[in-house]
Formats: sequence, C-alpha cells, structure tokens
Amino acid sequence: MDLSQITHPNKLHGLSIRQLQDIARQIREKHLQTVATSGGHLGPSLGVVELTLGLYQTLDLNHDKVIWDVGHQAYPHKLVTGRYNRFHTLRQKGGIAGYLKRCESQFDHFGAGHASTSISAALGMAMARDMKGENFKVVAVIGDGALTGGMALEAINHAGYLSKTNLLVVLNDNEMSISPNVGALSRHLNQLRFSGQVKLLKKLEQQFQYLSSVGSLLLPELSRIKQGIKRLAVPKVGAVFEELGFTYIGPIDGHNLEELIATFDLAHQVTGSVLVHVATVKGKGYEFAELEKVGYHAQSKFNLATGKAIPASSPKPPSYSKVFGETLTKIAKSNPKVIGITAAMATGTGLDILQKQLPQQFIDVGIAEQHAVTLAAGLACEGMRPVAAIYSTFLQRAYDQVIHDVCIQNLPVFFCMDRAGIVGADGPTHQGMYDIAYLRCLPNMVLMAPKDEAELQQMVVTGINYTNGPIAMRYPRGNGHGVPLMPKGWEPLPIGKGEILRSGKDVLIVAYGSMVYTALQAAAILNEHGIEATVVNARFAKPLDTDLILPLAKQCGQIFTLEEGCLMGGFGSAVAEALADHHLVVPVIRIGVPDQLVEHATPDESKLELGLSSPQIAERVLEEVRLSKSGVQVLRDGSFDQTTDAVIRS
Repeated sequence: MDLSQITHPNKLHGLSIRQLQDIARQIREKHLQTVATSGGHLGPSLGVVELTLGLYQTLDLNHDKVIWDVGHQAYPHKLVTGRYNRFHTLRQKGGIAGYLKRCESQFDHFGAGHASTSISAALGMAMARDMKGENFKVVAVIGDGALTGGMALEAINHAGYLSKTNLLVVLNDNEMSISPNVGALSRHLNQLRFSGQVKLLKKLEQQFQYLSSVGSLLLPELSRIKQGIKRLAVPKVGAVFEELGFTYIGPIDGHNLEELIATFDLAHQVTGSVLVHVATVKGKGYEFAELEKVGYHAQSKFNLATGKAIPASSPKPPSYSKVFGETLTKIAKSNPKVIGITAAMATGTGLDILQKQLPQQFIDVGIAEQHAVTLAAGLACEGMRPVAAIYSTFLQRAYDQVIHDVCIQNLPVFFCMDRAGIVGADGPTHQGMYDIAYLRCLPNMVLMAPKDEAELQQMVVTGINYTNGPIAMRYPRGNGHGVPLMPKGWEPLPIGKGEILRSGKDVLIVAYGSMVYTALQAAAILNEHGIEATVVNARFAKPLDTDLILPLAKQCGQIFTLEEGCLMGGFGSAVAEALADHHLVVPVIRIGVPDQLVEHATPDESKLELGLSSPQIAERVLEEVRLSKSGVQVLRDGSFDQTTDAVIRS
C-alpha cells in the first residue's frame, strides 16, 4: 500500500507486518525529503515510526485517543492521519504545524509544544471518560527526556493512585532529549535497557505459562511466586513504576513491529495504569542522524546524500547564542564562581561551549526549568554567580520560582533568555512574546536587552557584575548584525541607562533590544519624507531611563515605542506609565505584537504580518504625524490640547 492512501489511521488495520514495514520505509523517506528541503526536526520522529504504526494497529482511532508529548516526535502520526498531501508545507506559513494543534486535525487531541504534559492531559481525559460513562482507550506517549520534568512525575504519582482508571503510558526511551539525558532516572532507564535480567524474566514467564497448565489449583500460588521473582528480576526503575501503582511492561524493541503489536495488545487488557517501556533509536533509518543524535535533532536545509547542511549564499555573522556562550565562557575562566545552568538545552543556548571547556562550571538539570531556577537561587545564597540560560518560552514554566525563590529573596541570579521575540517555524508555543510583561511587574528585577551582539557581550558582563538582586537579559534567535565583537575588556553598562543613536526634532522613537536597528532603518526612511526622528536605544526596560526619555518626549511631542514582544504590559506600556506617573501628556504610539497568537512562519513573514518591518513602521509614523497635523496635537511644553481625544495608541 502507498502511504498517500493512508488518509485515516484505521486504514492501517489488517496490514501485514511486511506491508507495515513498507509503510515505515515510506514515512522515513517522506520525512527526510521534507526536512532536507525546508528544515525542521529530524531525529525524534525517525525513531518512533514503528512505535506509531504498532500502537495504531491496536487502537480504533475513531474513538481512542493518543496524546503525544511534545510535537516533534509526532511526524509519523501526522503522515497517517490525513496530512500526507500537505506534509511538504511543514512549519511553513499557512502549512502543517511542527507541533500538535487541536484545530489542525481531529486526531491531535491535545496541543503540545513544551515537554512533560502528555500524562497529565491523558489522565484528565481518562477521568472525564469514566465520569461520563464512556468507553475508549487513552494513551500518552512520552519521551524519556520529558520524563525528567516534574510535571510528568506528578502525573505518574496521581495516575498510579487511581487504580480503576485505565490509562496506557508509552515511554519512548531513546536515551536523549535534545542533548543526552541527565539524572538518576535516565541512568536507571539505561540499566533497564541493557539488563540481562529482563531477558531472564521473559524466560521465567514462559515457564510459568507451562506450569500453569498443570492445574488450576496451582495458579494462585504460582502468581505470588511470579510476582516475587519479578521484583528480583526487574531492575530498580521498573520496580519504581510498579510501586507507584503502574503495571510495568518492558523494555521492548521499539523497531520490532511484531513485538510492539503483541505488547500493546497485552497492555490494553490490563486494568488500571500501565507503562510500556519502548527502547528506540533516535534518528533510526538515517545513518547520519543515528551517529550524531544531538546535531540531527533538528536541521536546517541539508543534502540528503551527504547529511551536510546547505551553506548560505554568503557567510553569516555568529548567532546570539554562540556569542553569549563564548563570552560567558571567557568570563568564567577568570571567575570560578560563574556557573552556567541549562534545562536540557546546552546546544540551543550556547552553553555547550562552557560545558566543553569548563565542565565543572556547567550544570544541566534536564527538562526541569522550575528546579533550574531554584537551584540557581540556592547557588546564589552561597555566593556563586549562577547564570540560568533558558529560552523565553520555557522560563514561563518556572514563573513561581522566579517570583518566590529569587525575587522575593532578592537573590543575584542572572537570567539569560534566548529565543526572545518571534522565533519562526516553531509557532505559538515557542514564540518568546511575554517575558518583558511577565518579568517587568516583579519587584527587584532588572530587565535589559542588547541592540546587537557586541552589546550582548557588555550585558553579559553587566549581568554577572550585578549583585544587588536578580537581573534578566533577553535576546533573539538567529544571527547578529555583523558588528565587530570585542575580544576582551568588556565594560559593564550603567544600570538603567539608555543611549541616543540619532537626533531629530519631530518625533521620538524609543526601541528595545532587537527593534533598535529596525528603528534606525525606519528613521532613515522618515528622513527622506522630511521627518527628523530621534532614536533611543533603551537598553533597559526596568529601570527605565526616564532622565533621558522624558525630556526628549517633551521636546519632540510624540513618542513611538518599538518592541518584539506583546504590547499588553510590555516595553511600550512601561514608557506610557512613566509619562503618566510624571504627569507628562505626550502621545505614545506603541508598536509591537498585538493581543494575538503568532503562528508558524519565517520571522520576516511574521513581522510583515504584524507590521513590524522598518518600511511599515515608517509608514505608521507618517500616518500618525499626518493625523497630529490635522488637529490632534499635543503642545511642545507637554500640556494637552483640547482637540486631542487620545494620547496612547497601539
């Protein structure tokens, strides 16, 4: 059967093992061709092809529900649930999402972009099923990396307690999250994968099956003996799951369809919570991805034959992540108190550079952002200089810890938020939209954002030198502007001080972080239309440089704020609040991301759609200037003209 004919997962029913193996081959080919052409996640889904097919053979997907943890292991799921013909649009504007989306397919039962959510969601669905008296199977598929997240362990604890609620958890164990897994649980899972005791247990079970045929009178005693031997034979992690109330099955070969189907059929017959431990190979079927699991977790466009990335037409400046990692490592070499902390994202944050050169000053806590933040707080209590490098979207997961364990105690933890702003193809779950708003309201917190990679170097020094309390720096995904980097001797910036980059008498543009160069470009366009703009690089959203901004606002009579983040509660709101607090009535036009989700697309496509390109911003300024000249005015002395009906726009 051709993969394109699988428009519903139930069409897999009745296929022979050989036919399923052919479908598996086609899935890998389609997946590889798509990612090689447009880029995207590669290794995770290649490892779960047989797992997906084997599981779906045992379910009726008109009724049963499968909840996938994170979305980048669910590409085979997408290919057999009616999205084959659109799969070439993966992660492109208007195309198939890179993660699960309830609005995209009836088979995407729960949206997932962050890890460790599947067991909680699946348990909620199973409990609702029982409350309503319905009858369908619920399965959560979770990776071993996601199992390091506290939320997953909380869900396991709850599920095991509900002995009458049927729930199947499939543990996809490939020994990896993005980077190799860390922690005691991962170590014990590895013991299970390679334990000869598990093979012994299977042989014992076969013998019990033979003995049980001797007579029904022996069955109760045999069952007790079997359970006792099982306790001895199953290594620690299996016993841990059993003690938590789960029936543990495994580990089984995640690429053997016969074994997978037989095991899932057996698991569906067990009452209560069941965990099937499936051992898979990340990147299975593509040699380069199997050998280099970290590098091929996700790839930009690449040559399928060689496995090498297709080089850009011209050399690009270094990424912000790389500049951050290199700068931090240089500082850490002369300051042993500097400790870099990551939550399973060493490569993505640039901390892999620190890990290689100064492993004793590097900590990977796994997918456990809450623990990472409070761990950093503990380090700070003892005089260390913890640097928590966490994506903006992932720091949201540790918000209570940021407030309770860091800000309330005013501890000097340095938060470095990579991927702040528009991130592109990963879509709404990964856009770094909210960090300005959710951190700006916290007492004791200092917020800063560099205009380019050289200023990032200065801010790294600033953050490490600042010991009066917590401080956070946001910076975007992708490459810098190509400005010269400072090899050494970086000077810290004065806290709360911005800079004037361009002077003009007509309007004031105050930009934050990644929007500073856009502001300069917009100002150049405005100049061609006879509008002279002052451009300020704010540098700090908190404390705001009111000594600089307020006199300029009074002088120019009109302010435009630019930010790559949500408008509600963001940087523009900080400027408007400052003017209001100082009784200065000047129109503030806030330009940023409105109250909407930013879907997957390239960053440039998203910015165009949101009106954040420099020509669009220049046009917006011209529009507002024309509006003010037509009768809506604010006097240069800061007093409010009676013809004005609004002073804050967005």
